[in-house]
Amino acid sequence: MTPAPIAVALDAPDLETAARWASLVTPHVSTVKVGLELYLRYGPDVIASVRGASGVQVFLDLKLHDIPNTVAGAAKAVARLKPAILTVHAAGGPAMIRAAVDAAPATRIAAVTVLTSLSEADMERTGLAGPPGDAVRRLAVLAVEAGAQALVCSPQEVAAVRAEVGRDITLITPGVRPAGSESQDQARVATPERAFADGADLLVIGRPITGSADPGATAAGIAAALRRVSAAARPGV
Repeated sequence: MTPAPIAVALDAPDLETAARWASLVTPHVSTVKVGLELYLRYGPDVIASVRGASGVQVFLDLKLHDIPNTVAGAAKAVARLKPAILTVHAAGGPAMIRAAVDAAPATRIAAVTVLTSLSEADMERTGLAGPPGDAVRRLAVLAVEAGAQALVCSPQEVAAVRAEVGRDITLITPGVRPAGSESQDQARVATPERAFADGADLLVIGRPITGSADPGATAAGIAAALRRVSAAARPGV
């Protein structure tokens, strides 16, 4: 059975826990995500540990944001670890995004538009113009023009972004919460079924899976729910 288009966020307290979570969910999901905290604590070793023998895709979510030369050097340094996806901040500008793309040609560079933890009030305070939807679309177009092959946006904006950038760009949606789950520190959320139906290609889900009593069973349940809606949401795909 084909693994579901889910990236499980391995926001674990230690390497052993991250590797255990990865082993439990990889029969059911396509991707595991390593974030900044885990990578800074354990370095490159974390990639091999969570990848294991399964060959699961690794999404390295470092959200690089610096001058183009520095981002190019960082992207080149981690490209040797062969992550399937590496994130940069779209707000870093087109030259920075292009530098990452050129430095890691075998890795899909995903540009983060507006963090899913930010509300409209938060954006106003930081000086980011427009409501979240407008800012996300503006940054999405900028990033794709600079060469980004993927975009990270909240599930509430995924349909509008898909309309802007077409089918060739991979849309990754954090802020995905199964029905009944707490939103926690996410401000713009949707269910997995809704995000997938609206056009997301990869759903990022962390604590609803890893915080459950049985992460493997929870991942399997969400994967099964997505399979049930996929034929209706995307006929012929």
